[in-house]
Parts: sequence; C-alpha cells; structure tokens
Amino acid sequence: MNDILEAEIARTLKVLKNGGVILYPTDTIWGIGCDATNFKAVEKVYKIKKRKENKNLIILVNGFDMLSRYVKKVPEIAGDLIGSIDKPVTVIYDNVCNLPKNVGAADGTIAIRIVKDDFCSRLIELFQKPVISSSANISGEDAPLVFSRISESVIKAVDYTVGLYRDQFNQAKASTIIRLTESGEYKIIRE
Repeated sequence: MNDILEAEIARTLKVLKNGGVILYPTDTIWGIGCDATNFKAVEKVYKIKKRKENKNLIILVNGFDMLSRYVKKVPEIAGDLIGSIDKPVTVIYDNVCNLPKNVGAADGTIAIRIVKDDFCSRLIELFQKPVISSSANISGEDAPLVFSRISESVIKAVDYTVGLYRDQFNQAKASTIIRLTESGEYKIIRE
C-alpha cells in the first residue's frame, strides 16, 4: 500500500469511528457510507439521500468471515456464485443479524457485497465492521458515474470526502444483484 492510500484510509477510519458519513470510491461507483452497525450514522445517510427508510441499503464487507457475522446462515453456494462472476456482486441474503433495524429490509433480508478493491477492502479490514454503500446521489436522481457529477449538496452534507480516484472513471456501473435464499435457491435480479 502506498502512503497516500494509507493516509486516506486513516482519515476515513477516524470519521467512521466517530459516527460520521463519508463520500468514497467503491468497487463500483462513488458511494455515501457510514458504520453499518451505527443506527444514528445510518439515519444520516437516509437524510442526506432524502431516501425513505423502508428502502434498504447495501453493506460492504471484506470477506466471508465478516459476512457470516451479519447473516445467520450463509448458503454454501454463495462462494461459487460470487466467484463465478467477474464484476462486483451484491447478494441479498435472508435472516440479517447483528445490524440495526434501519439497515436491513422489513422482510429480514440484507444486501451485502464482498469488496475486492484495495481502498474499500483495506478500510473495512482495519475498521473491522461493515460499511454502508449507497450511491452518491439524492434518491430519484441518476447515480453519478464519476466524482465530478456528484452534486454539491451531497458533498457538503457528508463529514468527509475521500481524496482518491476523483479523476478516474473506475468501472462506473452498478453491481450484479443476486437474491439467494437460505436453501441455496437463487435468482439474478440485475446483471
């Protein structure tokens, strides 16, 4: 890891640990995030996005060990599904646990993505908790594909904006979404 990346991670960690909201590059598009285990921080994300709390959020984890802390039973097929798709994959699991009620859906499901990019993976590894990931826009508006398209109101509303990758296009597209039941049945919701 280079010094610039490590310095950004350190600044971002400080904000997350203090219950703040970050604007950060993810393995897909720029996101608004916070400590996924902090009810009040999650409320701030909803407020910034002007999003109804009945629309659940995605959380990012850094591997299957962390995933298993927030889903009561991870189906065995999860690893095969995630490993067989080249781009980032968000999986909707049954039976969320150890997260505030404002993170999961009313039906007890949770959307989780195991990140693979350096910044997010290292951030979550050091934070040792999942991070919320919601597109960096007001609900109902188009998700910005590059940093320069993020509205000034979103930038001003967060507690910290990560200073990396602002001029990069990245993959600039949403992840594949798969609905996976406890029994191992799955359905691709978005490719």
